[in-house]
Amino acid sequence: MRNIVLTGFMGAGKTTIGREVARRLNAHFIDMDDEIEQRAGKSIPAIFAEDGEATFRDMESALCEELSQQQGLVIATGGGALIDPSNRAVMTRSGTVVCLTCAPDEILQRVTPAAAPDRPLLNVRDMRAEIERLLAARVDAYAAIPWQIDTTSLSVSDIAERVIALADVITLPVDYPGGSYNIHIGDGLLDRVGEAMRLAGIPADSRVAVVSNPIVTPLYATRVSDALCSSGFTPIVCSVPDGEQHKTLATVSHLYGQFLVGGLDRSCTVVALGGGVTGDIAGFAAATFMRGIRFTQTPTTLLAMVDSSVGGKTGVDLPQGKNLVGAFKQPALVIIDPTTLSTLPPVEIRSGLAEVIKHGVIGDAGLFDALHRSGGQIAVWWGARAAEWIARALAVKIAIVQEDPFEHGRRAVLNLGHTAGHALEQLSGFSMRHGEAVGIGMVVAARIAVALGMADPELTNRITAILEQWHLPIRCPPYAVDAIWEAMSHDKKRRGRSLRWILPRAIGEVSVHDDVPSEVVRQVLIQIGAKQI
Repeated sequence: MRNIVLTGFMGAGKTTIGREVARRLNAHFIDMDDEIEQRAGKSIPAIFAEDGEATFRDMESALCEELSQQQGLVIATGGGALIDPSNRAVMTRSGTVVCLTCAPDEILQRVTPAAAPDRPLLNVRDMRAEIERLLAARVDAYAAIPWQIDTTSLSVSDIAERVIALADVITLPVDYPGGSYNIHIGDGLLDRVGEAMRLAGIPADSRVAVVSNPIVTPLYATRVSDALCSSGFTPIVCSVPDGEQHKTLATVSHLYGQFLVGGLDRSCTVVALGGGVTGDIAGFAAATFMRGIRFTQTPTTLLAMVDSSVGGKTGVDLPQGKNLVGAFKQPALVIIDPTTLSTLPPVEIRSGLAEVIKHGVIGDAGLFDALHRSGGQIAVWWGARAAEWIARALAVKIAIVQEDPFEHGRRAVLNLGHTAGHALEQLSGFSMRHGEAVGIGMVVAARIAVALGMADPELTNRITAILEQWHLPIRCPPYAVDAIWEAMSHDKKRRGRSLRWILPRAIGEVSVHDDVPSEVVRQVLIQIGAKQI
């Protein structure tokens, strides 16, 4: 079990709720204030009086670092412990952090004047005024906590249940030039979309365009709309056709019309609810409607969860190739509910799995091995391992896009398998799924690396074996080599007359190459099924 960290203002119920949560989960409970007093051999008021608040805060920081190295704890922090951004970051990495909030009048009731000597920050004449002052000073820091529960009128039992429901949520922060956003991964999060959007700072009295498609809308649009309404938003459901063939400027234009009919303005938000095509269309529309409005991602396919929902790349296709028109539009939030995978057919799970395997090849050999050991059982993706594997795949992508947010350098490695893959998709009239094409593209890239003496032949065997294990194609359809080459020549990743190739050297290590001889590429394509005409 990852740690559960409860924070918030004094009197919000951190210790009481923490003890109850620990009891229910049979976990070890730690009250940080009590722990500091035991180690210091004196009370917190005495530390403040004799050593100063700065010394106490240093002790808090050291304890945060120490506890973050452990697992399975329920931790109640002091009211000011996570005001420090570094403390917040440390605790967020160790587990689920929940901020307990409470109305000032209720706090005053719980923190009686008689208890003031035990609370040095409230050892003042006007406690209520000081509570309001401290709350105002800490409002931004508390708002930065991923999850919040208002304890003002809830019972201990109700609060504990809500905390436990959030315990398995994995939160991954993503930084980009000019801002940041959170990716939340956890079962049942579709029902908390509105809450998560409010915590991300999106105004609760605004309109929200929920962009979905005819397949996903009947499954999840009502749940998402209800969650938005319960948090004060006004949802408007918009529809785009399903399928790569509809990822066009004409579809985006039609979506603009739905935005106008729904009364959207620059204060509104677009929520993409669906797979990668829906996310790309909705994101590009949000990036360009009224010169840009807020955008969030709620992917419902494995492919979108681990790939297109993160990194800010949006766009549409032209007849000449994929994603030739687009924009970088960073989401304000990404909500991933793995339970939506249960409505996907196995072939769609496998398509997304190709991208998970790709991330393992790029930067997580342990993930690659875990997928191999799983035996290719699709049912694994409908269980507890799904969130963990999604998070590991995303961690690879997050590290890369943070290093290179606008694809000027290292971010290109995320295109492993895409140079040949996009060409095969196009030649198939997009009847070939993206993941299927990327899987074949990875085989092409591995064989090229071996042919150039950059990798051991066993690398090709390992990549081919794991794709076969998960029932993904490893051979090229019988398209003409010249046709494949022509389709690749329109790829936006090319450099001048050269195609850009991402080649694996080993599992967990790849590099970028712009100088692969065309005869090597052609020979590899023929080896795996392309026709030489």
